[in-house]
Amino acid sequence: MTLTSLDRPRHTSPRMERLLDGFEPSFVFQPVPPLPEGEFADRLRRIRQEASTAGHDVILVHADSIGSYKVSNSYLRYICDWAREGVLVIPTDSDKPLGLFSVFSSSVVLPPAGEPVLVEDIWQIGTWGRETYNRPGRALDRVVEAVAAHLNERGFARAQIGLIGDATSAPYWAGLKETMAGTRFVACNDIVDRMQRRRSVAEQAVVRAAAQLACIGMEAAYHVIRPGVTDHEIYAAFTFAQMARGGETGDGYQIGINPWGTACGKPYGHVVRPGDLINLYISAVQYHGYSAQIARMIAVGEITDAQEEVLAMCTEGVQKAAALVRPGALISDIANASFDPYIARGYLSDADSRTMPYNWSAGEGGAPLKVPSQYVPNPDWEAMGRRINHVWPATKGPHNPNVGHSVSMAKMPPYNIQSNNHATLEEGMTFVLHSQWLDPLKAGANIGDCYLVTQTGAENLSCHVPLGVHRVSV
Repeated sequence: MTLTSLDRPRHTSPRMERLLDGFEPSFVFQPVPPLPEGEFADRLRRIRQEASTAGHDVILVHADSIGSYKVSNSYLRYICDWAREGVLVIPTDSDKPLGLFSVFSSSVVLPPAGEPVLVEDIWQIGTWGRETYNRPGRALDRVVEAVAAHLNERGFARAQIGLIGDATSAPYWAGLKETMAGTRFVACNDIVDRMQRRRSVAEQAVVRAAAQLACIGMEAAYHVIRPGVTDHEIYAAFTFAQMARGGETGDGYQIGINPWGTACGKPYGHVVRPGDLINLYISAVQYHGYSAQIARMIAVGEITDAQEEVLAMCTEGVQKAAALVRPGALISDIANASFDPYIARGYLSDADSRTMPYNWSAGEGGAPLKVPSQYVPNPDWEAMGRRINHVWPATKGPHNPNVGHSVSMAKMPPYNIQSNNHATLEEGMTFVLHSQWLDPLKAGANIGDCYLVTQTGAENLSCHVPLGVHRVSV
């Protein structure tokens, strides 16, 4: 296949570094400091109170390394602002100090940021293994030994110990149970999980700043999008703009570009062409450990009537839902309102999340659903020697049977904005409302804003970038 000059990515062109020339955000980013130590002291007080009520003598909190300097959950960061892996020991008695067992491996990045707050003693376990370190044993076993010895020395040999962690914690908990046979271990994630529903004023400020970074990144992407630019360059522009102002990572979002509508993933070398629809799904711009989420659609030149209808429908879906956001509102009512435009246009028959068709649903009775085999032209992928032979996803409909979910810290259990959630909104809740639809190879959209529930209503944290489709003239 021969590529035209418009199609061919200019990987060696100096234009890549100049695409953001002249870019200025439409507003000034307002940075906020990390959460004050008093915020963590209050969390620790509340955790200890709940632990005491539950009869726990001590609580162990674990997060594991999952590679690329990331951890499996945010429990340690939430409790003591430790951004890496480790086991935190929290005695229920307030006169006994916290202890942190880390580091497990060389994949840990040293502070700052991430010096643990309120932790007096930190123990480095070290790295173990024959092949890499020429030391017999496993880090996991050494951690178990060290934590067990610490607990025994402090009188917790026959105690009730609460456990907070995730699936990666299982071998550590199993090792401790075997080593400390006289001790009772009780899972107690719910102590911290309950604290994730409402955000304090200080937390709200951090989420608001994260949303501002997402908006600035979006404006930077708008600045560079034009025919001939690649998805790598758009992604890079977004990343540079938000990270240069304090964003913690550059991998919390996806991009999708094709002639039919959104199908989101990571950049691979697609060259923007007239008629393309672009989805920037900003699932997490992270700032001081907290994140915000927004989604926008960009039309490059003329698009089809079917695509225009889907874009209008999804925009209206967010607006309908957002109009109901206030303290005391039923979450199910907000979800149902978001699907009114779908029902009015005949795209859905009802808003029931149990029966609603959605992109990743299974087949009849829960059986596996075969992804249709069909050649899908993609000149940029084919220029690299590959091709697409299936139509993804297998089902048309919303991406998910909900209109949003909570946003806060990575890997914390979310609540969903959907028809079966009959809880009420409370001041301090932060969540995304994103209206989505995809009919493969025809039309799709993913449009959303990040909201904070205020005392009297709602604050759109991503208000700096208009919700409607962004148009690129060609």
